[in-house]
Amino acid sequence: MGLKYGCLVEDVITGIAIHCRGWKSIYMKPKREGFMGMAGTTLDQNLVQHKRWSEGNLQIMLSKYNPAWYGFGRLHIGFVAGYSIYGLWGFNCFATLCYAIIPSLYLLKGVPLFPPVSSFWFYPFLFVAVADSACSFAELVSIGGTSLGWLNLQRMWLYKRVSSYLFATVDALLRLIGFPGSGFIVSAKVSDDEALERYGREMIEFGVDSPMVTIISWIAALNFVSFAVAVARATVFGSLGREAAEVMALQIALSGAVVAVNLPLYAAALFRKDGGRLPSSVTVKSVFAAVTFAVGFGLEFKV
Repeated sequence: MGLKYGCLVEDVITGIAIHCRGWKSIYMKPKREGFMGMAGTTLDQNLVQHKRWSEGNLQIMLSKYNPAWYGFGRLHIGFVAGYSIYGLWGFNCFATLCYAIIPSLYLLKGVPLFPPVSSFWFYPFLFVAVADSACSFAELVSIGGTSLGWLNLQRMWLYKRVSSYLFATVDALLRLIGFPGSGFIVSAKVSDDEALERYGREMIEFGVDSPMVTIISWIAALNFVSFAVAVARATVFGSLGREAAEVMALQIALSGAVVAVNLPLYAAALFRKDGGRLPSSVTVKSVFAAVTFAVGFGLEFKV
């Protein structure tokens, strides 16, 4: 038996093949660790790794090895569903990009997209947000995680979806119709001592000017602009009345949540002086693009 190659996630496609031959999986967690390895310790390394995984998994879903039909009659429906969750990782980028960009743009225009606080339909949105956050936090704490670790997981959840999954999906679809993708990049597993020390303190290592980091920075800048304008209208100019604030409460909260998640990015752009800071070139491009996009969309400063 050997691995099946020709796919970015040869272990996954091999697993599907051998399970279709009747092999059974077992859960094994020995007291002694099986091996020691080094995972990516910087943001760019992790984004590249997740792009590879999500692109490879999507390639499988778009090929003859899709477990839904390759394993038809040979794999349990639950098993197929489990593979499909990871196989369709990449498509999550579209919904996340919509929620990270569209509400903030319409917040600038003063157009509500969600139910007002006084509406019954406000509470399902609130429940989903609170319940999801509470459950994920409790799960992490139960296995020894920290609150800072949980916050970093929320950041990576957003960062992966708007960058790694987006590039992975585009590349997989381009390859499907015969165009070359952006190329396969092996994620580095080596970091300098200072970067490892910052990693140990749970500080995100930015430090690279790449398309994926630029997209993340642009979304952070756009939400900062929209949130700052909304707060200014409500407090300084008084043009956002109480009724309007109630109607747009969810949009303001969503934009504020994105801003809160990106606080380390703002600090890396403005205050950090170490090697993990956000490059000035990325900061300039992101701010310029965010302001241009906001003004071009029809931002009106009502005083």
